[in-house]
Amino acid sequence: MNIKILKHFLSLADNLHFGRASDECHISISALSRNIRQLEDELGVALFNRDNRTVTLTQEGRRFVDYARETSSQWNLIRHELTDNSDQLKGEISLYSSVTASYSFFYDLLKRFRIAQPGIEIKLRTGDPEHAIAHILDGKEDITIAARPPSFSNSLVFNQIATSPLLFIAPIEQQVPNVPTNSPTTVQEWSDIPMILSEGGVSRKRVEEWFSEKGITPKIYAQVTGNEAIVSMVSLGFGIGVVPKIVLENSPLLDRIKVLDVQPELAPYDIGLFALKKSLKNPLVEAFWNLIEE
Repeated sequence: MNIKILKHFLSLADNLHFGRASDECHISISALSRNIRQLEDELGVALFNRDNRTVTLTQEGRRFVDYARETSSQWNLIRHELTDNSDQLKGEISLYSSVTASYSFFYDLLKRFRIAQPGIEIKLRTGDPEHAIAHILDGKEDITIAARPPSFSNSLVFNQIATSPLLFIAPIEQQVPNVPTNSPTTVQEWSDIPMILSEGGVSRKRVEEWFSEKGITPKIYAQVTGNEAIVSMVSLGFGIGVVPKIVLENSPLLDRIKVLDVQPELAPYDIGLFALKKSLKNPLVEAFWNLIEE
């Protein structure tokens, strides 16, 4: 079994799309398809269900993902141990973050890391921050940056970078009658305002708790993926939203947004790095993790 083919399998398992996986692996679609077929022949089972439109993992494919991730990780470790004759680390680590976090936090970290560890290649993916921890638990990435939830798996470790307040935001100019530019003062006023909230995650839980404590049943206009989308919809006058201060400060729409003076304030949340405890045994991951301590 070829380790490269295992990596091709993992790419297809993550993307569930031959085109995207082939681009990620820098091979042609036909070569990727041939490699997957060879792997299935060696195992004697189908790893994917595929037709002209969709690609999905079979039950056997889902079981094989765990083996492939562990094998790929162990291969990187043993290759480093056997071939490294210097103090310089070599290899690849994968990171995941939201777009905002990639330039708010990862920019400085990656700059320092490149200087300190030029032999380590970085694979950075961006996406919805609410999926960040799941990417670590599923073994898709080595390190991610995310808000710290009230509780999380014992298999994870957290390294705090910053604390960000959560803000209620409104459009700077009133565009529709029921979307004010000033803070509502009564339960009824709050109940009539269209709210634009995250689909889930820490900020959604905090704002739901806030509404519950005040006895308010919010009128949810939209549930969106990504805080940047909340800022965009609020700037267009669709409703009032809740976003971390760090997102608003880095938004190109900042001059179209007004922060509401809402009391009591929403509890802020901690932002930092997440990784699996066992991943810190990997010297490449440990090197990046230790940047926070420095």
